[in-house]
Amino acid sequence: MSSNSGIQIPSRLPLLCTHDGVLLPGSTMRISVDTARNMQLVKSRLLKGTSLKSTIIGVIPNTRDPEHDSDELPSLHSIGTAGLAVQVVGSNWPKPHYTLLITGLCRFRVTQLLREKPFPVAEVEQLDKLEQYTEGDQADGELGELSQRFYQAAVQLVGMLDMSVPVVAKLRRLLDSLPKETLPDVLASMIRTSNKEKLQVLDAVDLEERFKKALPLLTRQIEGLKLLQKTRKLRPDDDKRVLAIRKGGVFPGRQFSLDEEGEDEDGDDTAMLEKKVKAAAMPEAALRVCLKELKRLKKMPQSMPEYALTRNYLEMMVELPWSKSSTDCLDIRAARVLLDNDHYAMEKLKRRVLEYLAVRQLKSTLKGPILCFVGPPGVGKTSVGRSIARTLGREFHRLALGGVCDQSDIRGHRRTYVGSMPGRIINGLKTVGVNNPVFLLDEVDKLGKSLQGDPAAALLEVLDPEQNHSFTDHYLNVPFDLSQVLFIATANTTATIPPALLDRMEVLQVPGYTQEEKVEIAHRHLIPHQLEQHGLTPQQLQIPQDTTKDIISKYAHTHTHSVFCILKRFRLIMAHFTPHGGQKDEIKVDVCRNEEDSGIAAPPEMPIVIDPIALKDILGPPVFEMEVSERLTLPGVAIGLAWTPMGGEIMFVEASRMEGEGQLTLTGQLGDVMKESAHLAISWLRSNAKTYLLTNGSADPLEGTDIHLHFPAGAVTKDGPSAGVTIVTCLASLLSGRLVRSDVAMTGEITLRGLVLPVGGIKDKVLAAHRANLKRVIIPKRNEKDLEEIPPQVRADLDFVFASTLDEVLNAAFDGGFPAAVSHPQVVSKL
Repeated sequence: MSSNSGIQIPSRLPLLCTHDGVLLPGSTMRISVDTARNMQLVKSRLLKGTSLKSTIIGVIPNTRDPEHDSDELPSLHSIGTAGLAVQVVGSNWPKPHYTLLITGLCRFRVTQLLREKPFPVAEVEQLDKLEQYTEGDQADGELGELSQRFYQAAVQLVGMLDMSVPVVAKLRRLLDSLPKETLPDVLASMIRTSNKEKLQVLDAVDLEERFKKALPLLTRQIEGLKLLQKTRKLRPDDDKRVLAIRKGGVFPGRQFSLDEEGEDEDGDDTAMLEKKVKAAAMPEAALRVCLKELKRLKKMPQSMPEYALTRNYLEMMVELPWSKSSTDCLDIRAARVLLDNDHYAMEKLKRRVLEYLAVRQLKSTLKGPILCFVGPPGVGKTSVGRSIARTLGREFHRLALGGVCDQSDIRGHRRTYVGSMPGRIINGLKTVGVNNPVFLLDEVDKLGKSLQGDPAAALLEVLDPEQNHSFTDHYLNVPFDLSQVLFIATANTTATIPPALLDRMEVLQVPGYTQEEKVEIAHRHLIPHQLEQHGLTPQQLQIPQDTTKDIISKYAHTHTHSVFCILKRFRLIMAHFTPHGGQKDEIKVDVCRNEEDSGIAAPPEMPIVIDPIALKDILGPPVFEMEVSERLTLPGVAIGLAWTPMGGEIMFVEASRMEGEGQLTLTGQLGDVMKESAHLAISWLRSNAKTYLLTNGSADPLEGTDIHLHFPAGAVTKDGPSAGVTIVTCLASLLSGRLVRSDVAMTGEITLRGLVLPVGGIKDKVLAAHRANLKRVIIPKRNEKDLEEIPPQVRADLDFVFASTLDEVLNAAFDGGFPAAVSHPQVVSKL
């Protein structure tokens, strides 16, 4: 190097004192700056400077212990390195600091300290005059021999590394391109050395002395790598490569670390991962993909973002239960006992589970059925799924699908995206650890749809027995067998489930509970559980069945199908008698009320029995009253039956007449179908007015009269054709002035000819009538077959009237019938 091309630095340099390490010429290192002097140097010199000269600073190693450092300027080391600030990055976390990327240029000696504050500035003397060592006469002798030995040792070190790694190949090219005089500084900054050893190399101003200081460090590194290679050769499954350079990329002047222990540990992890892949018993296609990814992982530097993604993918593949399954318990008698202990009623569901067990006894490779429990909330759909898992002896996993609107929740994300992960199906299998669990797909009717796709469409493959044996998650990108998984879906209604998805499932209706069933459930399950939850025992508190019936009828909505409301009332009662609930004061009211004359309440006798009077003291006055008979005291009121996703409900229909022009007014948030039913009822009554003596002296019963038809609970939207017979009965009562029986409810669609057509939801509607203590239910004759699903005790309590014409409906709805003046023979169609 000629004198014209030598490195020239300013004679005055700001000094940066650092504990982070020793910067050598030709190397690059990151230095964290957080002290007041160094921060001021960065702000005043580096951030405000506009010339290249302002980016050159002096880096002095701070030999003082960092724990005992103070604000006073330490004694400066005599030798430092002039460095070029390549990058400055500021941050406020965890405290304000700067991070500098500095490349070393040359050595200098501090000749005079010019100032200490706000940051030190010194007069310096440049020491590295590299041109003097490149002359031919200086290359001979001991210095030339030392430089050649050092070069050969450096080549030997690089030869021991894996040349397929890009950083190693780049380091080999640097050895040939860099002047030999720079090799001690460059190699000393790369190999594993302490700061004290680097400081000795920095202090070696004479080049011959520098080679002598750096050569033992290089020889020690080579011996360490040889020992590491011998150790790895003793392990047959270990990789033969020796990765000694930290995988971060190489460029001239970059600092490296040859950390044998860290790389050896990484090799052990890779070998362990390979063993797990081979021991996972994957299918051939999945194993082939894993081995390919593992091969890529071995050649990949750890600093690459794809390294962590590939490793996470392999760990996921290893953790999946490809061939691990649990053994089914096929004892049908034990299963029956377990189901009966967990749930009361639900005979249809229990029978279906026992049928599945019976078939599994005959054929063990039977694919799991896709069951869908449909019913109102709170009837035990989710808990019966958990009981099925216990009965079969399988693992149970619940997926809440309510509100899910991204198909990636089912199928997963492709690995090309940042933060990709498997879908909830694959994650659930990883959680349970077996490939034949019971999966509960809760609230499948509440799946959404968005720009991210339709999750209901993604479930088509999951719930199809002919396709789910090769379910492909986007993240795994290999088929996974779901055919042994028992999928159970729950829903409140099938109306919002796509037809294609509904077609793949076996729908089992779960009806609401009758009052008798609620009482039985309360005393078998709810009360014992709540006593245990509140730290009470049956010897301390008892709730008779009569009190339970009062709670159900007066404090829990009569038309509610679930046991949630009853459970809330029991919690209030239990909490009232816990020690923090004011037990003494309250018990004095209901248990010791017979001692009013004494004025002092004695301690209550155990057990405390909750009677109706105590119930009123605890829960207050009754919330619900049975008002069916009171609301049918005037003509023009009838009771209909409606179906909702929450179950069946009774529905009142009210009508009134007034002078007018024959108009019909409809209120109560009615849908178009229900409005059409009202117009049909008016038309049929007007056409048959003479037959049923509704003319009132004129040919048209609506002449000079307006009719107002109202459906109470106006805040609730109502629609459907099943209110047709109720509207006809209500209007017939209004026009005839006769009262409809107060214990009659009805449902059915009507036609213009007076026929009664079948409707849906008969089971829920009948149960709603039974809960309302009605005695007679009028339903279409073609719905007679639906009564088979109704519990026998309910059928025994109700009088069913099967009507095929409106004439039969009217005769059953009024006391003494609704006789017609002229009877027309029924014409039966032969078409």
